[in-house]
Amino acid sequence: MAWNLTADRPIYLQLIEEIELRVVTGVYGPGEKLPSVRELAAEAAVNPNTMQRALAELETTGVVNTQRTSGRFVTRNSGLLDSYRRQLAEQYIGEFLQKIEPLGYSPEEVLDMVKRIREEEDG
Repeated sequence: MAWNLTADRPIYLQLIEEIELRVVTGVYGPGEKLPSVRELAAEAAVNPNTMQRALAELETTGVVNTQRTSGRFVTRNSGLLDSYRRQLAEQYIGEFLQKIEPLGYSPEEVLDMVKRIREEEDG
């Protein structure tokens, strides 16, 4: 999975979001050990200090936990992970609605369109 980092926002915030996404989508499962700071930094092509800052923030939110000599692990708290998953879905839906609203579709028309497109994709 590629790290799609842009120059329009602080890199450490984008790293946090990407790691959260990887956690809620199961790339890094509950209780799973994360790669080291250096490995993650190399993979994302960022400074290790920037990755360290992102991981420290994820620790304060409880998404990851540090075990002194073993490294960092994804939380096993399914309630917290479900909450992050829902927040992410709501964020994506909000962004979608902001983009489609100027086109003048009613909420019902948008839902019908989404259903139709989904049915076409499913074949």
